[in-house]
Amino acid sequence: MSLRRNSMWNLAGTGLPLILGVVTIPYLIKHIGVEAFGILTLIWSLIGYFSLFDFGLGRALTQRVAASLVSENTCNVPHVVKSGLVFMAYTGIAGGILLALLAYPLGSDWLNVSHPLQTTTIGSLFVAALGIPLATVTSGLRGVLEAYEDFKTVNLLRIVLGIANFGLPALSFVLLGPSLVYMVSMLIAARLVVLLAYGLLAHRRMPEGWLKSAAQTNDVKDLLSFGVWMTVSNIISPLMVTADRFVIAAVLGASAVAYYTVPFEMLVRVLVIPSALTSALFPKLASTIKSNPAIARMLYRRSMKLMSLTLLAISLAMCLASYWGLALWLNADFASRSWLIVCILSVGILFNGIALVPFSAIQAAGDAKTTAHLHVFEFIIYVPVLLVALDVFGLVGAGLAWVFRVGLDLVLLLWQAKKVFG
Repeated sequence: MSLRRNSMWNLAGTGLPLILGVVTIPYLIKHIGVEAFGILTLIWSLIGYFSLFDFGLGRALTQRVAASLVSENTCNVPHVVKSGLVFMAYTGIAGGILLALLAYPLGSDWLNVSHPLQTTTIGSLFVAALGIPLATVTSGLRGVLEAYEDFKTVNLLRIVLGIANFGLPALSFVLLGPSLVYMVSMLIAARLVVLLAYGLLAHRRMPEGWLKSAAQTNDVKDLLSFGVWMTVSNIISPLMVTADRFVIAAVLGASAVAYYTVPFEMLVRVLVIPSALTSALFPKLASTIKSNPAIARMLYRRSMKLMSLTLLAISLAMCLASYWGLALWLNADFASRSWLIVCILSVGILFNGIALVPFSAIQAAGDAKTTAHLHVFEFIIYVPVLLVALDVFGLVGAGLAWVFRVGLDLVLLLWQAKKVFG
């Protein structure tokens, strides 16, 4: 498949479920309340964050398998994939146990949840823990399909999961009432179905008899040489994306989270555009950076130009339409509290979207270590900036701190990408 077609499939996979989200998010806020919806978004974030227990092996499998396919050295693919998936299953179980152990302190104290919602929050976190091993193994299977550039399959399943994420909580409310436990249970069931589908489709792509190949420690070590640095990024990067909402909950209360996370969650969906491109770009660059540097450099420069122009126009439009859009979608009171946050975050979306291109280029070259070091450096700076800004400016300060962080990230990644392409 071409880079353009793969990018379009990625865009559809992430973007189409948002159409349902536009309808279900205000519906849920209206019927279960702002605080309960804020807690639901926190649980979404925790499931995504604890997926870091794949230790970066999903991306490592894409990089290793794609490089093997282009060199036609495919004899090692079965045992590499088997080793990676087995390791990810064990680490996913460990991640699920950790979240289960943290469920009580998170729900009763750390998230500053009001007393009537504490019990259901704790129960929801216990259920969410079951989804961690499902998410880690799914990540590995998706990495295999992306190495084969089967983006059509990946994104059809992503559409199914996206529709489930937005639609099942609303369906749960209609059928079972405003119980967060039932909502999260439905989401975990959907993840299980998607995992089984990924497994079947990856099995069809792999050489016959690959399941009988032995998992090997050396393969895991080889994958971890790339993946361990991905893990550092997978720990720090999502934390920098989601830390603000947890700090907001701790400082201002869980009821204030929705006024920040609802616009943030909708704005960040714009990143489906650069993510669609860079997900397709990654295996292309992984197979050409060393074998055909001129082609790799051309793909990188074209992608940078396209993303810069596209995201500049979108970010400007989001800022100009912030109050009107929120008032139309939700209500005027919500818009008055959040429109300035939208304007600020739209600048961050521009920076963060462009940064995905050099980020993917650096990692496609096999250098996950550099991006990990950058994320650690940014995190050390970001946390105190976030705390001070939130204390001085409230919710607006959280947005300003995030924009500062992604702006710094863009500058550092562009500087490092120059070393990849000369």
